[in-house]
Amino acid sequence: MKKLRNEAQLLKEAIDAGVKYAEQRGVVEFDPTDTHNEKIEYIYKLLVHDKVIQPLARGQESLPNMRHKLALWISRQLPADHPLLK
Repeated sequence: MKKLRNEAQLLKEAIDAGVKYAEQRGVVEFDPTDTHNEKIEYIYKLLVHDKVIQPLARGQESLPNMRHKLALWISRQLPADHPLLK
């Protein structure tokens, strides 16, 4: 797994976009007390369920891999001239 440039910031952007996506679908309301790890896992599973992203291989479903997958997802959603992609 190759680390992305600005992966931490991309992950933060992915969490924000994933929370909006989940709440717009009406499937969840996140509480302020929910941890980032809980949000990451829920968003990842929701995106896989909706077939927005491909699931990780069996045995590879760990939190660091989910973080990386979400960062990849958001990097493909952002416009090419976005500052996080430079």
